[in-house]
Amino acid sequence: MTVWALQFVLGLLVANMGEWFIHRYCLHGLGQRKDSFWAYHLYEHHAVVLRNNMLDTGYQKWPIHWNSQAKELLVLVCILLLNLPFFWWLNGYACAIYFSVVIYYLLHRQAHCNQGWAKTYLPWHYHHHMTNDEADWCISHPLFDYLMKTRSK
Repeated sequence: MTVWALQFVLGLLVANMGEWFIHRYCLHGLGQRKDSFWAYHLYEHHAVVLRNNMLDTGYQKWPIHWNSQAKELLVLVCILLLNLPFFWWLNGYACAIYFSVVIYYLLHRQAHCNQGWAKTYLPWHYHHHMTNDEADWCISHPLFDYLMKTRSK
């Protein structure tokens, strides 16, 4: 049981690091090129959120259109599929990755459906969108923003 718990904690840390890395380097780095797959994040999601004071109308219904939410879900499903083999030899780690991806999606969706909730419960993400999109890369928890010194106040 101790090994499983250690694997789970490792999975939580890797998931938070991955969240930070993907957001900073894929979504904001590669996403600057308008012809990049990742461009949806800046040119769709951020643009809509700025116009609508944190709300993204694409998140207010299930993703039946090829919008930001659908593209985000595609990336999350790919992450889940890439981590599927870990269930056979690092079960605790895999469970943490799957748990983290689900929590990430639910928190991110809620943040863009209810700006008051986002401001209260995910202030770092609210700040990322409304004040400084070059900081606060984590969504579910700002641990790696603190470790990488990218958490702004």
